[in-house]
Amino acid sequence: MEAKTPLYQTHVDLGGKIVDFADWLLPIQYAGGITAEHMAVRTAAGLFDVSHMGELLLTGKDALLNVQKLMTNDLSGMYDGQVKYSPMCNEDGGIIDDLLVYKLNDEAYLLVVNASNRQKDADWIKERVFGDCVFEDLSDSYAQLALQGPKAENIIKKLCDAEKLPVKYYSFTESMEVAGLPCLVSKTGYTGEDGYELYTAAENAVTLWEALMQAGDEEGLIPCGLGARDTLRLEAGMPLYGHEMAEDITPFEAGIGFFVKLNKEDFIGKKALLSKQAPERVRIGLELLARGIARQGDAVLLNGEKIGEVTSGTMAPYLKKAVAMALVEKGRLTEGDEVNLEVRGKLLEAKVTKIPFYKKGD
Repeated sequence: MEAKTPLYQTHVDLGGKIVDFADWLLPIQYAGGITAEHMAVRTAAGLFDVSHMGELLLTGKDALLNVQKLMTNDLSGMYDGQVKYSPMCNEDGGIIDDLLVYKLNDEAYLLVVNASNRQKDADWIKERVFGDCVFEDLSDSYAQLALQGPKAENIIKKLCDAEKLPVKYYSFTESMEVAGLPCLVSKTGYTGEDGYELYTAAENAVTLWEALMQAGDEEGLIPCGLGARDTLRLEAGMPLYGHEMAEDITPFEAGIGFFVKLNKEDFIGKKALLSKQAPERVRIGLELLARGIARQGDAVLLNGEKIGEVTSGTMAPYLKKAVAMALVEKGRLTEGDEVNLEVRGKLLEAKVTKIPFYKKGD
């Protein structure tokens, strides 16, 4: 059954093109199109409804021990109000999900998980909770909005006490008012730009959305859908679960090995990952040299030999060129090398390039 976020009718009223994404009815774009939305985030600001994401809470004296056991990253030194990114792996070292961990206090950690993995993650965690620790799935009670772009700070400051806004990247203020509504405000995002993610009670979603849109009107703020969210993250070289990450892909293969701390105490997947630090395949960036767009599953060929597959591809609106990420055999390619991509029966030339393709300030 398809689910709707609290903002579903708002998206319909705004002319959003609604699609089924991970069993959620969400806008893929609005009337102006994906490119316009993408460029708004790069140059001004965009507002995304990401209420389909999951929020899972672990509380109790053993909450930290539990998150340490579940996550590959080391969460022991976090301060209250800090966010950390971490893969969560299975016993074989494959990625169950990648998520954000919010430390509320010493006995409370909020885990924000991908919508497509919400139930899987909840079941996985619930079955493994131990000691003095309580697991709660709070997803249905939260709405989450992402305000992204260089004008995001100017916009949100109109609606809140600016001194309470989080300053550091990957930090948050647990309790503050935005447009008079209680919110958790996080300096995070999935676009490669500055911005904020706002968590509020589901019943406040429409009011908060409308207040942000009104405050951002003169700043060029526009509503954005899933299409621009994907092109922005890909242009910024950010991996996406189900593409660059999966249960048969390790963090080392996905290029997020930095978030695996093998020197910390035991965690799920550690034994397997100790033996997989030298992966047989790696994530690379590709720039297409011929007209066309590569898609997930397209073969990467070196001198006619298949050495890997594309995981994501798009036309990058800001860069005005087609880019892709791929998993390929390690050691076969270096930056600047040329390969062929088998795209819908045709061979397209591409060259290996750095990830991220776009970096704020470039």
